Amino acid sequence: MKHIQLLIALSFVIMFASSCETDENFIPEKDGSPSISLGYLEAPAGFEISVFAENVENARQMAMSDNGILYVGSRRKGNVYAIVDTNNDFRADSIHIIASGLRLPNGVAMKDGDLYVAEVSKIWKFEDIDSNYDQNPEPILIIDELPTEGHHGWKYIAFGPDEKLYVPIGAPCNICNHEEDNPLFATLTRMNADGSEHEIVAKGIRNTVGFTWHPTTGNIWFTDNGRDWMGDDIPPCELNEITAEGQHFGYPYMHGNEIWDPEHGEDGKTKNIDFKKPVQELGAHVAPLGVIFYTGNMFPTSYKNTALIAEHGSWNRSEKVGYRISQVKFDKNGSPKSYEPFISGWLQGDEDIKGRPVAILQLEDGSLLISDDESGTIYRVSYSAQ
Repeated sequence: MKHIQLLIALSFVIMFASSCETDENFIPEKDGSPSISLGYLEAPAGFEISVFAENVENARQMAMSDNGILYVGSRRKGNVYAIVDTNNDFRADSIHIIASGLRLPNGVAMKDGDLYVAEVSKIWKFEDIDSNYDQNPEPILIIDELPTEGHHGWKYIAFGPDEKLYVPIGAPCNICNHEEDNPLFATLTRMNADGSEHEIVAKGIRNTVGFTWHPTTGNIWFTDNGRDWMGDDIPPCELNEITAEGQHFGYPYMHGNEIWDPEHGEDGKTKNIDFKKPVQELGAHVAPLGVIFYTGNMFPTSYKNTALIAEHGSWNRSEKVGYRISQVKFDKNGSPKSYEPFISGWLQGDEDIKGRPVAILQLEDGSLLISDDESGTIYRVSYSAQ
């Protein structure tokens, strides 16, 4: 009988070991104290944060070419950069300014070897950019008919699976309703790569400076910055999902799940609009910008398809919040089950600001790049289970 029990136990061990070995992408999480990188950034155990590039003044959105050249927009600086890692050691060897004097050129996107750059009211195309980034390339104007208002006029842009260029147009104010003046305000729009067939995808979006496509459903997910001057703790910023075209996400009438705006809420109650609620309410004033779903194989398996959000940080809250990368995890039904910090430390105390994260880009090896427009740094986040 003892021999039979021993054989059963050995069989179970062998079966368990075999089942683990068949998952080639299984990466265990390290136990123990959090990792501290660069002397101030804190991440879970096993993660390392290094400097990919520095002196990239006011670094904002990033786009990587097929040849491994990183293009970076800025905001107030007005520059667009090309960052070259010649020997592929994840450390920049040269930084080139390919355009300057632009008006808030936050957005950059790559398509078929061409670099697209968004100003406030214009979008430009730099053809075959990898071959002439260091030769003062001349851009081609794609469109110059976008609103000229600078308030929330900077843009995050990206090409979708349908090969159209998605372009958000923020509200030209903290809180206002200018839809009748220009229906493009407070929307997410899209157009063909040549600027034609410009159309609205979703409405009621105060200011999104980060969106992506879900790796499983293909739906667009975006962050949205909540309005100011309603207090320290309301309204929440938001993580949203577009599940059908033409949806309205509440602005300027409703914020978060059920907060009616004190100036426009009563008007919103009279409208026959089914406001789309956020998937996840984020912290008030954290200023969420870039968002991605992690799909790589470098990080532990628990990170697969979780949302990572760059929280730029508050500017007018009595006690600062944000200044971190947060993570939203989901249950098997796709509903959020947690919202918590992933990388923190850009804010030390309430006065010492080491940086402000803006955008997140996943590399082919599964590591991440994070841009920081305060310090002009681009960080690389990697993981080792050893």
